[in-house]
Amino acid sequence: MDTESLDLDLHRLELRFAGARLAEPRAVERIARSIECGGQIVPCIAVADPAAKACGGGERLILIDGYRRVAALRRLGRDTARVECWPCSLADALLGVLARSQSRPFAALEEALLVRELVHGLGLSQHEVARRCGRDASWVSRRLQLLCGLPDAALAAVREGRLSSWAAARVVAPLARANAAHADRLLQALSDAPLSTRALRDWFMHYQEASHATRDRLVGHPHLFVQALRDSAEQRSSERLRDGPEGECEADLRRLNVIIARLRKRLPALRPLPEAVVAAVPRLQTNFDALCNDIKHHAEHHPDRDPQQRARTQGAGPNPARDQPPAQAVTQHGAPYPA
Repeated sequence: MDTESLDLDLHRLELRFAGARLAEPRAVERIARSIECGGQIVPCIAVADPAAKACGGGERLILIDGYRRVAALRRLGRDTARVECWPCSLADALLGVLARSQSRPFAALEEALLVRELVHGLGLSQHEVARRCGRDASWVSRRLQLLCGLPDAALAAVREGRLSSWAAARVVAPLARANAAHADRLLQALSDAPLSTRALRDWFMHYQEASHATRDRLVGHPHLFVQALRDSAEQRSSERLRDGPEGECEADLRRLNVIIARLRKRLPALRPLPEAVVAAVPRLQTNFDALCNDIKHHAEHHPDRDPQQRARTQGAGPNPARDQPPAQAVTQHGAPYPA
């Protein structure tokens, strides 16, 4: 399309879709350094307000893309921004930004917020949004599903960089749909001291398997639980270091015994037995027999446990050990220093 590019005062830009963008302070700082060194290379994108007649006058323009660039310019104390004005409707501009593959990739949550604006704000159907931005209908539906049940507090936390998009979509959103009160308490706890995405994933895995009473404690004190997990992991690591491979083997054998006992308890309830269970028996028998034979073989042929091997070592006669000097050398030079 034919576009008009101009240097525009920042106060003339209406940041209508700021709520659909993630703040990401590091990215803004990186863009600010780039602008300071070489100027603004990529122009922002804006459209005229539907009530205005042209882009070149003194009216305000609606900023479509370039929110990070505007934030970087303000950080540098600049008053103007290079803006590319698109002569199209607001909906066409939003669809064009979503469809542009050469622009920086949007986070899934940002895409979801733009799609929601198009569907609920501007009245486009999901099929129309999919067709006009080069996507399929399932993509539009999945993006809208990301926002289903997501609290406003979670959206604010994501935009401000206090909560990752993954955590919002995979932890907070399903938790809010199942228990809104627990989601609110979790967000309140995270607002004071955020958790990493990995820590929050581990927390949610344990939350799903916990009882109702335990869940109530988990949402109230997520940081204590995560710290307890770390302490437990460090203790296990110390125990593995202390016990060595022998301890790991013993622990694995104890686990095998527990698993076998649990399976034997479950079998009476599986009537008739599933074919997959029956088919697993020959391979299980082969592996179990091989393990038992290996343990017996290594126990019988280990030099420290073989009586005949010990006898051969003790009755070796005048043949010296590999790391002992011959008797003549000891006579001439004296006994070696103790190790």
